[in-house]
Amino acid sequence: MIGKLSGRIDYRSEDHILLDVRGVGYIVYCSERTLMALPGNGEVISLYTDLVVREDFLQLFGFLSLLEKEWHRLLMSVQGVGAKASMAILGSLGPDGVGRAIALGDWNAVKAAGESDLPLVAVHDAARPFVPQRVISELIAALDAGADAALPVLPVVDTLKQLDAGRVTATTDRDTLGRAQTPQLFRLADLLARHENLPSDRDITDDVRLYEEDGSQIAAVTGDDRLMKLTTAADFAILSSLIAGDGEFDMPSEPPIIDIRTGNGFDVHKFGDSSGPVTLGGVAIPHDRGLAAHSDGDVGLHALCDAIFGALSDGDIGSHFPPSDPQWKDADSAAFLVFAKERCLAHGARILHLDLTLICEQPKIGPHRDAMRLRISELVGLPVERIAVKATTSEKLGFTGRGEGIAAQATATLLFEGG
Repeated sequence: MIGKLSGRIDYRSEDHILLDVRGVGYIVYCSERTLMALPGNGEVISLYTDLVVREDFLQLFGFLSLLEKEWHRLLMSVQGVGAKASMAILGSLGPDGVGRAIALGDWNAVKAAGESDLPLVAVHDAARPFVPQRVISELIAALDAGADAALPVLPVVDTLKQLDAGRVTATTDRDTLGRAQTPQLFRLADLLARHENLPSDRDITDDVRLYEEDGSQIAAVTGDDRLMKLTTAADFAILSSLIAGDGEFDMPSEPPIIDIRTGNGFDVHKFGDSSGPVTLGGVAIPHDRGLAAHSDGDVGLHALCDAIFGALSDGDIGSHFPPSDPQWKDADSAAFLVFAKERCLAHGARILHLDLTLICEQPKIGPHRDAMRLRISELVGLPVERIAVKATTSEKLGFTGRGEGIAAQATATLLFEGG
């Protein structure tokens, strides 16, 4: 996600910087190698970025090159490395070093794939990050037509000269030459057998070499300029120009907004004539008086519901559970909070944090705080570390200070996954 950010460095730490992008601050985590290459505070920079979204955090990672970013994503997705571990590897080896290290493991990957029942395998150079669908379709069609292997090839458009000690000695006919690209497609069992029979002292630069000497049918499909290999810094500008506006590989020109919204809720219930207990935060608390309410009167859960509905712009608890409806008489407010969580799913949102403050003189909240957090955690499926329950008094002022009732206010923080 995000793609690329340009802004001014406001601050740097040992593993991240604060980047000011038109007045919006982004914390961007970088490898040690990248941090060392960045200019000082106040300077304007551009970084390729990747947003990692987890259940309990959001982190933005920055890279000097698109190649480094693609290696980071490859390490996380294919190699199963965590985000910070990937940054440490890139900081130590650099993108080229990571490529060499992973290349040493390619044969093991082919062997592992051999244990599957997949008929085909594509061997691809990750330094070619954009693979057009047309190329893949034509490679598959070539093997379906009987080829033993297939690869994309581009014509040689420049005149080729033979050199000796810096002097031109002859011209090479370019009509029979082509520029090989990847992915290269093979039948998995066949490729596996050829690798197993390859002498240990023989070095090959690509897998198609295994097919060139025995008369195998190797199909050449039309390559694509967008499959260019990223080798130098100038290559990134060339590739960016090639993919700009073609629709297949469009990158956002502006960073998308990380859509995090907050909502506030407030509820009040007075004490009634009935005896306790009172239910607060989903927990029954002993008290000599109960709360007067249509449902169970749980001001804490009611405030949380309204906070969630507020962040969703989805009415309030009264519109979803009107007190005039007899079916909600003495209802357990836990059902209301579960409904609010389900409304989040319907809106494409996820709860990140809930904060609840109970305002009363009695009963004392402290002894029951952790039980409330645990109960709310169970109802919304959120780690208990992301739920806060606090209590305060009104210093004997107002209806809560006179012991006439209990008030609650809450804040809900939601992430909208669609951005």
